[in-house]
Amino acid sequence: MFKVTPNPPLTEPTTLPDPTSPYECPGSKRFNEAAERALDYHLGPLSAHIMAAPYKPNTLYQAHPEADTESLLVDASESLGSATVMLNNHVALVEGSHRKTLQGIAQIVMIAEMAVNRALDKVVPTD
Repeated sequence: MFKVTPNPPLTEPTTLPDPTSPYECPGSKRFNEAAERALDYHLGPLSAHIMAAPYKPNTLYQAHPEADTESLLVDASESLGSATVMLNNHVALVEGSHRKTLQGIAQIVMIAEMAVNRALDKVVPTD
């Protein structure tokens, strides 16, 4: 019986060098050295600078470090409430799919406000 397609060539599971690569194999020492040189050339000064500089957060909009939890939660609740009102006012001006998107964002903000209010209730019981 005649077979229309020939059998594929047998490949051995060895790490034979790629005929187009100037290196012996992907794990060769020369290949790794070339990769290290390329990384050092492109990322060396930048990565050394990033690793040497200690992390310093931007304090422009930082909450007061001595603020108590209750004050922070009250402020977050008021901010989220204001964001909900602003979003709902904007929803009234928009139509179509953008309206639905804004309504979804307003709902997420409202849920976050409810979570903050619940945390506030746990910090300052209203009993």
